[in-house]
Amino acid sequence: MRVCARDCKAMGISVFIIDQERTFADALSNWLEAEENVDAVLAVHRQAPAASVIMASRASVLLLDADLSQNAATHLCRELAGRPGAPRIVLLSYSAEPERITAAVRAGAAGWVSKDESLEHLLGVIRRVAAGETWLPPAELGDVLRLLLAEQEQRREGDRLMAALTPREREVLTCLAEGAGRREVARQLHLSANTVRTHMQNILAKLGVHSTLEAVALTRPELDQAEDEGPR
Repeated sequence: MRVCARDCKAMGISVFIIDQERTFADALSNWLEAEENVDAVLAVHRQAPAASVIMASRASVLLLDADLSQNAATHLCRELAGRPGAPRIVLLSYSAEPERITAAVRAGAAGWVSKDESLEHLLGVIRRVAAGETWLPPAELGDVLRLLLAEQEQRREGDRLMAALTPREREVLTCLAEGAGRREVARQLHLSANTVRTHMQNILAKLGVHSTLEAVALTRPELDQAEDEGPR
């Protein structure tokens, strides 16, 4: 792997390529190198490299194979999102399902391009993304926006429901979401089994559901967000 600093070409765009198809990645790298003010930093792996390796390259744009195994591309997007100096990410794939694009946008991707598109088109997306823009396939844009708006509405409803719970009820619900049974919840929170039962009954009533599984499914995004923000 060859690493080049961001300023290796004056006012240029440094591109880090991660793709499991070596032939595709090599051809793309060679083509980008021939373009004015573009430098390609090539890395081909069956699995994505650590985020620290990508950060060390000081690349402006990361071209990332969206079809890496075990959702590696999405995980890497989340790792890099929000880091100072992190590259803007464009995912490459032969498919363009709105659900996958939406998940990529949520994870922090700035673009999605089909591998069937022309190299000139990809170069245009690279330049736009490097300039701070976001680019998604026009044919899928409407569906992606609808999915994002639906998730936003679901999140607002989840926030409203969670606000109705007491701090202790939220703790009980979090333990349940982590797979703990009633006795385990009681042990973790130093409560009696009867107290846990009462909290569970109150949670179901406030959320308007009839089972613990429904309660967890309804509030999962809010529980995940709370976990990301720190220990309860």
